[in-house]
Amino acid sequence: MASSATYALLLLLLFAASAAAESPTPATWPLQFHSILYVNYSGSLSLINLWYDWPNGRNFNIIQDQLGSISYDLEWNNGTSFFYSLDSAKTCSSAQLDVGILRPDWLDGAEYLGQESVDGFLCNVWQKLRFIWYYEDVVTKRPVHWEFYTGKSVGRSIHVMTFDVGAVLEDEKWQALYIVSRRKKLKLIVDLSTNSMLVTLNRNLKGF
Repeated sequence: MASSATYALLLLLLFAASAAAESPTPATWPLQFHSILYVNYSGSLSLINLWYDWPNGRNFNIIQDQLGSISYDLEWNNGTSFFYSLDSAKTCSSAQLDVGILRPDWLDGAEYLGQESVDGFLCNVWQKLRFIWYYEDVVTKRPVHWEFYTGKSVGRSIHVMTFDVGAVLEDEKWQALYIVSRRKKLKLIVDLSTNSMLVTLNRNLKGF
């Protein structure tokens, strides 16, 4: 009888130890938030205002380079991204990617690496796809820091300065206005033109 009781106690202790040893999982991102990020991109510094808006399928990075200009990276969940500036240069480009913005549960399946003190916060640390390291405050579950590496010497080190859950940017500020205007003008020219009017189209392109 004593032997059976001892065996049962050992099983309970092993079960408790196993439960205590289970790795924590990273918190799912809020559906909407605003965050100010300090970024070191292989020695180049910037501040990013990040607006994440999953319900509306959009993500906006407003990037202030150190002692430089402001650029805008506007991403949509259909894979379309616009990169532009609103200064006198008015640069713009677009890209069509195979994937949209990060899902709120994008850290699912990440490998737990343990705990580490970063920026004065005790953090749980995970690795995802062997090139992303994600640091989350043990107490508040807020992101503190993450790193991306795309090569041996090329990487982004991101430090979270603010994290405002539920903050939403006004709809009108999600539009790249002069890119939209440019597209409308080009569409109008094409719709009203014949093949003999291609010179007019090319001349109008120079005005953008």
